[in-house]
Amino acid sequence: MIPRTVFSSDHEDFRQTSRRFIEEEIMPHHERWEAQQHVDRAIWNRAGELGMLNMSMPEEYGGSGDRLFSVVQMEELARAGATGIGWPLHSEIVAHYINNFGSKEQKAHWLPKMASGETVTAIAMTEPGTGSDLQGVKTRAVADGDDYVINGSKIFITNGYLCDLAVVVVKTGDTGEGAKDISLILVEADREGFSKGKPLKKVGMHAQDTCELFFENVRVPKANLLGREGMGFVMLMQELAWERLIIAITSIAGAEAVLEKTIEYTRSRKVFGKPVASFQNTRFKLAELKTELAIGRTFVDRCLEQVTKKKLGVDDAAMAKYWTSDLMCKVIDECVQLHGGYGYMMEYPVAKAWIDARAQRIYGGTNEIMKELIARTL
Repeated sequence: MIPRTVFSSDHEDFRQTSRRFIEEEIMPHHERWEAQQHVDRAIWNRAGELGMLNMSMPEEYGGSGDRLFSVVQMEELARAGATGIGWPLHSEIVAHYINNFGSKEQKAHWLPKMASGETVTAIAMTEPGTGSDLQGVKTRAVADGDDYVINGSKIFITNGYLCDLAVVVVKTGDTGEGAKDISLILVEADREGFSKGKPLKKVGMHAQDTCELFFENVRVPKANLLGREGMGFVMLMQELAWERLIIAITSIAGAEAVLEKTIEYTRSRKVFGKPVASFQNTRFKLAELKTELAIGRTFVDRCLEQVTKKKLGVDDAAMAKYWTSDLMCKVIDECVQLHGGYGYMMEYPVAKAWIDARAQRIYGGTNEIMKELIARTL
């Protein structure tokens, strides 16, 4: 295999630390979390104690300033199948919105609390009728003196059930040019009129809390505006490329782990007196999957190099997201087949991975939207 050069020895040391933490303090509880449809709040606090949240933030706000430590963590969570953990969204999406566009006061107030696990965050984009069309949001924030009054609802919000703070995508104008009417506002979960639905019953990713958020005359000070009014869509476009690469990172890492387990299974499982791995069909299929994952891994690592140089293109991120998430579903489906009937049993990790993987092609912008974004650059 082509060696990975994007990570240093410090990153690889952290990989081992992260892997141990996931194996010892996350996976023993994951089945229970799946039943309750959200993780325990205590795991957020524990991660904060160990410095595992907001790792890419500046040191003054509790981070290390190195985004690749977060990438290592994402890969290890995906490798373990720990789909209930919402740290990547909290640390690598919400934190970056606040750090890149927030005021000094907003950053000083929220980022240290996010790093410690005291504050859990979500980003509220999607609405019941809009899907990937962010310009079509209906949630509105109307100026009233020194405040905004927010009304509307959001759906499919990761970390929504446990969140203490949400970055909410709202409409603040009526110019008729959708993008110029969008703003981002920080809304604390304890504000009057802000309510949460029960965790949604999803096909997979059962331990990840995902819910609806409701805003009924929620009054927030104008100081909670993130950046400038009407600049929300521009800010979203700047950060969505990284969000999509996160999906690519976890898609490749998750698929690699499933393939590794499948190779082990086919070597131990016997059919007609011979290991499944001894049949030419099995060997060729595994060879195909290994090759395609190696190609995907190379492209994702190249994109990571671009991230470190702050040069990741919107089209590259879209290509990575759509291709790797499609590949993940293909790889895991083939691995289910190679397990035979056991691949359809939930006691086998491959079955759980199969149902968890499907969402990768939907969130972060559907893969059809990704192709549209790529097509615009032709």
